[in-house]
Amino acid sequence: MPAGFENRPPMLNKENYVPWSSRLLRYAKSRPNGKLIYNSIINGPYVRRMIPEPGDQNCEVTVNDTFHEQTDDELTEKELIQVEDDDQAIQTILLGLPEDIYAAVDSCETA
Repeated sequence: MPAGFENRPPMLNKENYVPWSSRLLRYAKSRPNGKLIYNSIINGPYVRRMIPEPGDQNCEVTVNDTFHEQTDDELTEKELIQVEDDDQAIQTILLGLPEDIYAAVDSCETA
């Protein structure tokens, strides 16, 4: 099905970034959880917190706390929904990229 139909975001080409980005945001808003997907595109994805782990209390030498990245089990229900919507936002953007542009950004961590 051609890009731009209701079930697919508009396709980006090298000459149409400004209208494409506007249409992509409108498309994102029309999806289930559209406001959250739109928010993820505009403000970036949820950033997991670093959770402190207490040092060994029985150790004779003072050990600083260590940290780990927040796991899915440590996320609140609201945070889990945001993470899922972040994934939908990323998928929405990727569906609107042609193969050559997708290949160029596939290994990038951020836009």
